[in-house]
Amino acid sequence: MKTLRGYVTRIVATRIIGAAAILLAVLQILDLLDVTTEIIDRGLGAAGVLHYATLRLPRLLEQVLPLSVLAGGLFAFAQLARESAVIAMRSTGVSVYRLIGIVAPVALCVAVLDYVTVEVVAPRTDPALETWWAQTAPASDKPAAVRSFRAGADLVFAAPGDEAGRALSDVRIYRRDAEGRITERIEAPRAVYQDRQWRLQQPRMVRFTADEAMISTAQQLAWDTRLRPADVQVLLSPDQAPSAANARRALAGGGAERPASFYAMRLQQALAGPLSAVVMMLLTVPVALGNFRNREGAVLTTSALAAGLVFLVADGLLVALGEGGMLSPILAAWTAPLVFVALAVTVLLRMEG
Repeated sequence: MKTLRGYVTRIVATRIIGAAAILLAVLQILDLLDVTTEIIDRGLGAAGVLHYATLRLPRLLEQVLPLSVLAGGLFAFAQLARESAVIAMRSTGVSVYRLIGIVAPVALCVAVLDYVTVEVVAPRTDPALETWWAQTAPASDKPAAVRSFRAGADLVFAAPGDEAGRALSDVRIYRRDAEGRITERIEAPRAVYQDRQWRLQQPRMVRFTADEAMISTAQQLAWDTRLRPADVQVLLSPDQAPSAANARRALAGGGAERPASFYAMRLQQALAGPLSAVVMMLLTVPVALGNFRNREGAVLTTSALAAGLVFLVADGLLVALGEGGMLSPILAAWTAPLVFVALAVTVLLRMEG
């Protein structure tokens, strides 16, 4: 049994790794075609191209992992079916359910890799890439730095003050009451995050009452907010990709630029997204039971490929609806995985029966 488990696991894992390498190489080449000329024009040379490719790798890996399981699973199970390995396994009492148990750890490993890539690695490489890209850009190409966002009930306009998100410049804060009316405006040339608290440097406060506007100044003022440096890096980024931790803080009153439904959806996707690898694996298992001496094998392969692509489209559509607040985040995140898992299990039950 150990020999069988090792053989099947090796076949499936190597096909998935191979598919991931090919897809990753294609995406990397297409991505570099758009930026290599600009990198060379900036005088960064081959080292700059390599640096860019390295920092872009996590986001590209996020895109290819589900497809690599789909493609790798199809190749692996088609090979097992052509070699009659599945027939031999079934003759010794190995059911399709045990086959699923053998390949499940491979899918779970891909799911874990997906989660770590999206939630741990990418939130660190994205700011590094944006900082490097901005620092090496010609002065005429640098975009306007000031951005607007919400920090709890406050409306904030600010520009990044450093690479780590621990400083803001040209800060303007508009505080509102429960009815949304502005009660105070605070302007400060700089805000610094120290001792787990934001401190406004040389702020100028204008407090609005029913009769007048009262002006005051100070050398320093503590800003009571849940905003964190990691949130600043995402909020002031031109291409926002908040992690689950960013989304959780945004929902708790931290920095936010989009509706609450977007961040609620992001929390659900942090768990549901990596499970796409498991869904893809289940969709490809029926190929192992096909007869490749007639049309059945080709039909099962084509059907599994189509089902995997339809799953990606349906999941993406539901996620977009969830982010826009048109569907419950839980419903939007979990409907496609559960429906396609049920579809795969139904097919397997019929074929096994």
